[in-house]
Order: sequence, then structure tokens, then C-alpha cells
Amino acid sequence: MWTKSIAPDEIKKYVFITMQIIIGCAVMGLAYSLFLIPHHLVPGGVSGIAIILNYFFKTPVGLLIIGLNIPVFLLGLRTMGRKYVVKSLAGMILSALMIDFFNVIVRVRPATDNKILASIYGGIMLGVGLGIVFRGRASTGGSDIVGMVLSKFTGMSVGFGILITDFVIISASGLALHNLEAPLFGYIVLFLSTRVIDMILEGWNISKLVIITSSKTHEIQDFILNTLERSGSLFLNREGEVILTVIHRKQLAELRAFIKATDPQAFVIINDTYDILGKGFKSTLFT
Repeated sequence: MWTKSIAPDEIKKYVFITMQIIIGCAVMGLAYSLFLIPHHLVPGGVSGIAIILNYFFKTPVGLLIIGLNIPVFLLGLRTMGRKYVVKSLAGMILSALMIDFFNVIVRVRPATDNKILASIYGGIMLGVGLGIVFRGRASTGGSDIVGMVLSKFTGMSVGFGILITDFVIISASGLALHNLEAPLFGYIVLFLSTRVIDMILEGWNISKLVIITSSKTHEIQDFILNTLERSGSLFLNREGEVILTVIHRKQLAELRAFIKATDPQAFVIINDTYDILGKGFKSTLFT
């Protein structure tokens, strides 16, 4: 009987991804226990509904998250497929267990009595946890699945579907908690967590992709190569010669000033780029 052997590299990769998911869920659990649950801060999604219900019935938030996610996952199973739902189910259960572990079993004390500080640091910490989980190619379900279902049946983007779902839940928290400030704090948590997730997934070192069309391309390319010490690709199109280069943010002002002085008629396009592989740049996504 033949058995398929698993390469050591595959085992290491699997262990690394599993540890990422566990650490991410642990950070999420701490974010809820230290900041969000004690101050009834609703971050949107199924967890936001769980925090509202916890306010009234004192049922553990993690247990509520698992219960509320059952119909969501059944809906996702019919529309998104088994593979995605099973992977999301594992992430959801682990994150819910971590929340109740820190909040109910360990009984972690709130980190602050200031609601503004709680919303700021709770949002950042939640974003860090979710970002690590997402980098482990897992999900925690909830509004992610709802957003995908809305996208499939309405044609809206997945991101917009998730945004609509979270907006409705956070807005409803004001009515449920009889506190019109509650949604305002919730929006802070949502904004910060999504920004931090983007930073973790897309990279910390935002560089600039610069595309230059000019009659003085050789002078500009020489400046990029010798002064900025960056590579610049020179190629032709119908309008003439074009330079494409990637530079650090701190070098952008210097390059713009040189282009303006050398060729005021130059056409320049500047874009953010979140990860570059190559000499002179350190990748943050593939480490």
C-alpha cells in the first residue's frame, strides 16, 4: 500500500499558518476583553450583535457569536461553497473561544475607563488580530459571508456589502443601547480596524510608483539612477519615451522638484505601491 509523504517544507508552512491564525485569534480575544466588551463598543458584524445581546442578557459574547453565526454559515454554505465556509467556520469558532477564554475564564480587567481610548486601541488591536488571521488565509465569518452573499445576489462589490452590513449593525447599537454616542464610537473602531487590516495585508512601507513622460527622459533617468540610487525602466510608446520607477516616499519631493526644474511640461503619474520585490526594497508581504 502506497502512502503519500508530506514534504518537511509543507509541514513547516502548515504549522506557521496555523500559529498565525491562533495568534491572530488570541489578539482579537484580548481586544474584545480589554476594550470592546467592557465599554459595549460595537465593531459591526455578528460580533457587534453579540455585544449588544451581551449588554441585555449577560450571555458570553463568544457563545453568542457561535450561535448567531449558525444561520449565516448555512446561508454561506448554499451560496459560497463548502471549502470557504469550513475554513471560515474554524476561524470563527477559534476566535469566539479566545474571546470567552479571556473575558469569562481568565476575566481580564478592562485596560482603561476612558471610552475614547478604548475605541482607539480596541480598533487597532482588533485590526491587528484580524489582519494576522487573514494573512493566515482564514476568516472569522460573520459580515464577510453576508457581504459575499449580497454581492452574489445584488451585484454590489463584496467590500461595499460588508460596509453596508457593518453600518446597519453599528447604527442600530445606538437605538438598542439607548445611547446616540454608541454608533460614533463604533465607527471609530470600524475605521481603525479596517485601516490596520489593510496595513498588515498590504504592507507597512508604502512606496511610490512614478510614471514619467518627458522630452528630457535621459536627464531624469540619470537623476533617478545616480542621485536617488533607484532603477528606472525606460521604454517607448506612441507619445515618446516613458520612465517607470519605484522610489521611497521620502524621495518623492526631491524627484518632483527635479522634474519640475528640468521639464515643466513633463506628464507624471504617481501611485501608492504597497510591496516591491527587488534590490533596494524589503518585502513585507512575503516574509
